[in-house]
Amino acid sequence: MLERTTHLNAVVTYQSPLLRGLKVAHAFSTRIGGVSPAPFDSLNLGNPSGCDTQDPDPNLVENYRRLQTAIGLANAPRAWVRQVHGRMVELLEHEPENEYSETLEAEIRDRFSGQLAADALVTPEPNVLLTIRVADCVPILIASSDGKIVAAAHAGWRGIIGNVIEKTVRTLHEAGAVPSSLVAAIGPCISLENFEVGEEVAAEFLQHDLASCVRTQPGRKPHVDLQLAAKTQLERGGLSQIDTHALCTFRDSADFFSHRRDQGTTGRMAAVIARRSI
Repeated sequence: MLERTTHLNAVVTYQSPLLRGLKVAHAFSTRIGGVSPAPFDSLNLGNPSGCDTQDPDPNLVENYRRLQTAIGLANAPRAWVRQVHGRMVELLEHEPENEYSETLEAEIRDRFSGQLAADALVTPEPNVLLTIRVADCVPILIASSDGKIVAAAHAGWRGIIGNVIEKTVRTLHEAGAVPSSLVAAIGPCISLENFEVGEEVAAEFLQHDLASCVRTQPGRKPHVDLQLAAKTQLERGGLSQIDTHALCTFRDSADFFSHRRDQGTTGRMAAVIARRSI
């Protein structure tokens, strides 16, 4: 199970004992410990799209600085993508003939600073912080058993149906990790009790052999358990070491932003991970 941590700079995160055991720096952020004003109070790490109310960029920069300082990676370049609720996975690595240094840093700056449309990142590169942002969807962090290949994935219901988790595991395999030895952590997301969906969404889960993740009751709309769906797909990919949680972004308003609860005008948490350095 994920464990709550209050860092020296007052940033609060949840961390995975499994990933910590591999000495992999990582965190699932909360909304606690930043500088943003309401409705983004206070550790906001992303602006809502299509919303007139926005958090100024300097606040986001300072909040990321605080989060990275909390986990001991204040100076690591941050890689992130433009999330589109799809199944695209990007592999970040330097060409074999090139040294790391400036070549990879330039690629992170030019390609992995929100330009690419994708929902997951994989890297074997040291000193790179993979980042995905969420506000009800499922954040997933994965590492190889030696901690030297890592991934961060964003999976809403469309991503789960689109098999972004399976594709992330496959990309990790292609990068050199053995699927059966991978370690994963599923971060805070909206719970079964609070994720009401239409009949057409429930039908998609049934069609993808995820009936155990759908709850139906007479006279009510279906509910879907996104965490269970993500765990099921990780297990189908060969993983057995998976940290989970009993949290809910919708219910636990003091800790988390929630797109659904706050009707779109809300901030974003982040899930971040970097490979083991030695």
